[in-house]
Amino acid sequence: MVRTVLFTIAALLTAGTIALAQVPPQPPPVANPLIGQGSEQERAACHPDVMKYCREFVRDNDQSDVFAILSCLQTNRTRISFPCQEVLAGHGQ
Repeated sequence: MVRTVLFTIAALLTAGTIALAQVPPQPPPVANPLIGQGSEQERAACHPDVMKYCREFVRDNDQSDVFAILSCLQTNRTRISFPCQEVLAGHGQ
């Protein structure tokens, strides 16, 4: 009885190991926090407007809520600078 249980556990572990070995390697997680935030020039064009109208969504540790900032800029579209309006329009916003 004990041998049967041990054999079954060993067989299941072996099958699980073989199944895991056949999973293709996954790509590493994206480490760039600036993805989706535009180019350096685009960020410079909108930075004054972000600091003026959307400062509450900016964090010091680069963990800012990008979607909240975008929404805030869209809400204040008539008040933001022309260069920042162009950046938003260039990205379909």
